[in-house]
Amino acid sequence: MTARTGQAEQLEYVYGIVPAGLDTAGAPAGLDSRPVRKVVEGGIAALVSSLDADEYAAERIDEHATDLEWLGPRAQAHDAVITWANDPGPAVPLPMWTLFTSEPGVCGMLAARSAELRDTLKRITGADEYSLRVFAKAAEVRAALESLAPEIGEAQRALAAAPPGQRYLLERKLEAQKKELLRSTAESVAARVYDEVRAVAVDSVLEPLPRASAVAEAQAVLNAVFLVRRDGFEEFRRRVSEVVAAHKDRGFHFEFTGPWPAYHFVSRAPG
Repeated sequence: MTARTGQAEQLEYVYGIVPAGLDTAGAPAGLDSRPVRKVVEGGIAALVSSLDADEYAAERIDEHATDLEWLGPRAQAHDAVITWANDPGPAVPLPMWTLFTSEPGVCGMLAARSAELRDTLKRITGADEYSLRVFAKAAEVRAALESLAPEIGEAQRALAAAPPGQRYLLERKLEAQKKELLRSTAESVAARVYDEVRAVAVDSVLEPLPRASAVAEAQAVLNAVFLVRRDGFEEFRRRVSEVVAAHKDRGFHFEFTGPWPAYHFVSRAPG
């Protein structure tokens, strides 16, 4: 059954999981400007808002799946609640549209997943998520290839000295070398950056490369997320600065964002 407030049927929308002792007095408004409260079970709690059951029925949510004007404010409200709870931390973010028909249903989920959720809260305590994307500008990387690969310089000198009859074949061979070296260089730099940065993080995740680039005329070569202890952030920041300095003049561009709640380092959604 759905919960009722007066005559209106309600659903319980869950933003995330927090320690039971979190004070929600300063919580921001949730979806549809509804108040955020705790539902406590054992030593953990869910941050919830009661929403209109008709408005948030599964078919209604599906209808709005591509409606950014409808989705945008709700996504912002969801993230604002989790970001607020993550400040004192820890907070386990749950995906949008985690809905239960009643408060007892929320309590049941907390009880059933108590051990898992406690472990997750412990693992992310005192930590935040940071994102690092690396983009390669082909023209700039190509310009730096000679310094990266001596064989390119040798091939260019051989081309300049070649008689006209050989020049065409040498040009094609050089162009093929450059294309392959461009690909392998980008992959190598991405792998090296990821390994160097994750060495000073608690955990890390490789995400799919975005199709659209945030840097003009560039292709994404790394999309990584790191879980970083707050007391280790300065070491993490120094490592990121070092890898940026090592590669920024070779055609590689960096996008670093955070801190965020640990969206990529929590367990599955309630089922």
